[in-house]
Amino acid sequence: MNSTFIHLRLHTEFSLIDSCVRLDCLIQKVIDQSMPAVAITDFHNLFALVKFYKRAQMAGIKPIVGVDFSLQQTGAQSQPTNILLLAQNLVGYKNLIKLISRSYREGQEGGKPRIHDQWLEENTDGLIGLSGAQKGAVGAALSAGRYNDAKHLLTYFMNLFPDRFYLELQRTSRYGEEEYIEPAIQLANELECPVVATNDVCFLNSDEFEAHEARVCINEGRTLEDPRRDRRYTAKQFLRSAEDMSEIFKDIPEAIANSVEIAKRCSLEIGLGKYSLPKFSVPDNVSPNDYFIKLSETGLQERLLKRPDISRLRYDREIYSERLKHELLIITKMGFTGYFLIVMDFILWAKNNDIPVGPGRGSGAGSLVAYALKITDIDPLEYDLLFERFLNPERVSLPDFDIDFCMDGRDKVIDYVAERYGRMAVSQIVTFGTMAAKAVV
Repeated sequence: MNSTFIHLRLHTEFSLIDSCVRLDCLIQKVIDQSMPAVAITDFHNLFALVKFYKRAQMAGIKPIVGVDFSLQQTGAQSQPTNILLLAQNLVGYKNLIKLISRSYREGQEGGKPRIHDQWLEENTDGLIGLSGAQKGAVGAALSAGRYNDAKHLLTYFMNLFPDRFYLELQRTSRYGEEEYIEPAIQLANELECPVVATNDVCFLNSDEFEAHEARVCINEGRTLEDPRRDRRYTAKQFLRSAEDMSEIFKDIPEAIANSVEIAKRCSLEIGLGKYSLPKFSVPDNVSPNDYFIKLSETGLQERLLKRPDISRLRYDREIYSERLKHELLIITKMGFTGYFLIVMDFILWAKNNDIPVGPGRGSGAGSLVAYALKITDIDPLEYDLLFERFLNPERVSLPDFDIDFCMDGRDKVIDYVAERYGRMAVSQIVTFGTMAAKAVV
């Protein structure tokens, strides 16, 4: 990397608590400053990951992925502190996912997620740790004048992240920063722990500070003029250039150089666009495709036999048979056999348990296979509906059935799917909330 400094601590607009950094603007700013890499490290989430990863790679920027965690250490009286974890590789990325999930499922206190030190000890592989500066456990001890406690804590983290833990330094004109840096350097030298500089970025340009403060106030439910408001940020927490950061830390050049070294150590490759479906159990000695084809053919015959006046069908049986073969060929070739079987399974379960299900809506109603499997109740040939609107080999994407369940039984269907395929294999859609124009108004 040719740059002298890489930003490794940066919240985006997906950190609703304190940032107004938009991803497109971030990538453009990084390009303008000729930085080869940048990290996003949102608070307890990876919501921005896919968008950031794609945008960065398209722009020739190395994406570094991390998470800013609130860490609760053992001891009833201890306050949670911050720790920043960066994914070096896919193993580290998966450990980030585990920690985030557990922080929301098991670690919430007062509605705020946090991880526990025991959980961290189980999931450090593939991760680089940054101490959190003054907000971290080591920094809090140093700022309180407890040097021996800080030494004990730093030793603990260095053992937890062998050759992968850095003491974090910041100079953003916040209270106590310089008073922290001197003993931090002393401790780092004593324990031979590397240091790294970050700027705790929450906005891109210094003139956006007032807008950022308004966002913080919205999150806290306070007004800008409130004298009781805790002013935790300064106008210097913007995306500074490498030259600026090098000047600010000219007395500690290794803190700047280590930001580049960390960036070099992080090379995460994520396989996007690949679908991982739960396995659908089929009878022994029968392949999923053969089982699927047999069910579809039998289902179509049953459907046609139950029509009130089979002689009045718009098309003869041969046309239905050809259409079914055509669809089955595409579905099996594209690898979506399991998907159809799973959707069929929970729709039939709902119908068998007296939970009303809609007849079919959207492009899925154009599938004769879906009609044969009782996923939909609409004959696509009767209404000249096109299968290609639903599934097209020219545009490979997971087919999307719009299914309506009665509100009174919807939760039962979700519970069935979770129990049938495993709760860790089932999730519900999340809606990301960002501070767009309407939300601000």
